[in-house]
Amino acid sequence: MSTETATAGRTGIVNTTPKRLAAGAVGGFVGSLLMGALMQTLNPGTLQMGIPAMYGFEGPALGVGWAFHQWHGVVLGIVYVLGVENIGSLRRTARRLGGAVGLGVGYGVVTTALPVFVMPLWLSTMGFAGAPPFPNLAIPGTLVNAAMHVVYAVPVGLTYYAATGDTT
Repeated sequence: MSTETATAGRTGIVNTTPKRLAAGAVGGFVGSLLMGALMQTLNPGTLQMGIPAMYGFEGPALGVGWAFHQWHGVVLGIVYVLGVENIGSLRRTARRLGGAVGLGVGYGVVTTALPVFVMPLWLSTMGFAGAPPFPNLAIPGTLVNAAMHVVYAVPVGLTYYAATGDTT
């Protein structure tokens, strides 16, 4: 009996298959590449200065920013999988194409809380002089951030769907 069949109907970290977790990681990596390309074009200071500063690196350090940005994307992709695996209605929705896109959009909006709430506090704690105010609700910047996070999260949802969804 396959792992997929053996764990049908069960949820949790223990019962989330490596295939599903890998789908989240791959989707997160791909989504981070897309988002990072937009970020480098629209707000290069975040990749060059902000993200490196979160980890104690003085910028400009574009390579360091990209590396940590990709790491964040992989981790958040795995968090998406753990979330949809543990909430039955989300699991069913994520396994349909339209649902996967919709959940990707929703997850993108939710992850916008990171640059709005978490990043300003983290950068201030690290003593970064360029830390944005808390909360970072500048318009149009927050809307641009939300759009970039949606560009990140839709590939996460689609990759999970491809690994688990009704592809008939």
